[in-house]
Amino acid sequence: MKVTQPDYPSFQDLLNDELVSVPDCLREDTQPSVENIALDVGRWTEQSFFEREVEFLWPKVWQMVCRETALAKPGDYLVYEITRYSILLVCTEDNNIKAYHNSCLHRGRAIKSGKGRSRELRCPYHGFAWNLDGTFKEAFCQWEFEHENLEALSLPEVQVACWGGWVFINMDPEAPTFESYASILPDHFQRWRPEDRYVSLHIEKEIRCNWKAAMEAFIESYHAVQTHPQILSFTGGDNSQYDVWGDHVSRTITPQGVANPGQADRYSVIETVNDMLGDGGFDQAAELIGIKKDKLGSREAIGAVRKQQFRDHLDSDVLASATNSEMMDSILYLLFPNFSPWGGFHSQITYRHRPNAMDVNSCFMDIYFLDSFGSGQERPPDAKTIYLNADQPFSEAPEFGLLSAIFDQDATNLPEVQRGLKASQSRKVISASYQELRIRHFHSTLDKYLDIKR
Repeated sequence: MKVTQPDYPSFQDLLNDELVSVPDCLREDTQPSVENIALDVGRWTEQSFFEREVEFLWPKVWQMVCRETALAKPGDYLVYEITRYSILLVCTEDNNIKAYHNSCLHRGRAIKSGKGRSRELRCPYHGFAWNLDGTFKEAFCQWEFEHENLEALSLPEVQVACWGGWVFINMDPEAPTFESYASILPDHFQRWRPEDRYVSLHIEKEIRCNWKAAMEAFIESYHAVQTHPQILSFTGGDNSQYDVWGDHVSRTITPQGVANPGQADRYSVIETVNDMLGDGGFDQAAELIGIKKDKLGSREAIGAVRKQQFRDHLDSDVLASATNSEMMDSILYLLFPNFSPWGGFHSQITYRHRPNAMDVNSCFMDIYFLDSFGSGQERPPDAKTIYLNADQPFSEAPEFGLLSAIFDQDATNLPEVQRGLKASQSRKVISASYQELRIRHFHSTLDKYLDIKR
């Protein structure tokens, strides 16, 4: 039996109701078409596929390491590890950020671990030392190395780029510049300025699944109806718009402040507003706007309350020009392969998914919240990282608040996804033609790095 697609309003239709000018980045609707083919489950389960990623993906791509604030003063260092690679980042004496392969050029020991501050990069094994700029400093008993030109023994560097307050590295000396790799991303975020925000929350959570399975749960909204039923009164997942730019950038915009179209007949405007803002939110909005309650739309109401909530943190000219969309919607980008920042003027959530060392069945998910602070105020310090192991739910981080329930629903699914992929009899996964096209786009780009022919 053929099923006819319902005629739901699009995200662009919702933008037509905005009372201020809509920025060009939100009006972009790329209407992508990505070949709809089934994918082999071995991409998520087989060690041999994982090792191809280790060899041909991670050394070739731009990947987020940390915030610039983690490397703000000369001598600050941080070690970033991905699969078998270890990269040492430092702030040099002239306040530049450099990155080196974290391996002593004498006997190979890792030079640093974790993060801290140091005036030099000295190996704890035999004492070989380098300056912060990577040039050789000294070694004990240097006469023992007359056969080597120690002065030329500089630490091998990797490429570094900074954007939006984030630090990125690329291990490939021949890699394209970050600017060309990131495509439209910097231009789209000019308006939202993540570099002017601080980290109000950072959670690092271990999850028992392949890193791609975890990442894919956050680049489609199709799962919300089944997995997150508590948000259907105010999250229009069926209205979501999906976009693709080149190989490395994609986006989902999921409207908030509207009931999901497939379940819209269950909810009133008052329920939609109060479920998103809390009890009394609709009455507060009506008072702020000063119109009759029966004339008040849900997105208009939520936008008004959000602007009131953010008035101490955002400049008045920003608030005046901000669309309702930028105050509430999930505007979620992916910079291939694993950096996912939200756009908008609300709290900018950012995700990163990484393999857990060389384990094909385990990964880490980082969740950052970037928040604004008042004009003229000193930047608050970044929050300390909260670490959660595979058995600890997000709800054990009280700072996460009500969002922990939503993320725990995803975290409960993902190990079962991994288990089901291993048990698959068909050995294939299929995907929705539109709502899951970003997953196929991701794997199409991945195939190019791994040189896999379809």
